[in-house]
Amino acid sequence: MTSATNPPTALTPFPDYTQLPESDGTFVFAKRAEGKNWQEYPQSILLTDSIQPVLKKLNSQGEYCIGQDLGIYWCLTDPLEKGAEAPDWFYVPNVPPTLNGQTRRSYVLWQESIAPLIVLEFVSGDGSEERDKTPWKGKFWVYEQVIRPPFYGIYEASKASIEVYHLIEGQYQVLPANERGHYPIGPLEVELGIWLGVYQNVELPGCVGGIYKVICY
Repeated sequence: MTSATNPPTALTPFPDYTQLPESDGTFVFAKRAEGKNWQEYPQSILLTDSIQPVLKKLNSQGEYCIGQDLGIYWCLTDPLEKGAEAPDWFYVPNVPPTLNGQTRRSYVLWQESIAPLIVLEFVSGDGSEERDKTPWKGKFWVYEQVIRPPFYGIYEASKASIEVYHLIEGQYQVLPANERGHYPIGPLEVELGIWLGVYQNVELPGCVGGIYKVICY
């Protein structure tokens, strides 16, 4: 098992995570203004809480990071935040949770050599943004062709549904549900599914609502 290394900034003309806009002033605010909802925070926390036993088993030294509305920088652009995607939740194995003793402000692909294992988006609109395959602009295209997490999930609370894609030979293929209606994420040793209930005083609407829940093997 290898961990990502952090090359000296003197070796590259690109800015590092300390020089790039962070989540509290740019693209994440724009995302929220476009219709993000207050239910997403407990959904993310529930998901993270659910997989804690697995994370401890797979990462005994704590070498992983989880991002929630944290920018993944994939391209150097002007303005800088245009070259980033900020997934609602993502997991990266085999990387330190901090860099040089500092809390991560973003995840910079040209600074680190390991892509996220799984990226999840919570749909607030009609889902077209999360499925946009427009080259260099569409979210689906950027995840598939540049950031390249092996698993990409789209959760629609209004439909209580999850759509999961698996990267196979450079393209995302729809991952079929198993006999339990869950989506196996093999490298993480979990299955992704829907859980109905109340968490942190939040209940999604009626029988069509759901919160992300991970069922461990």
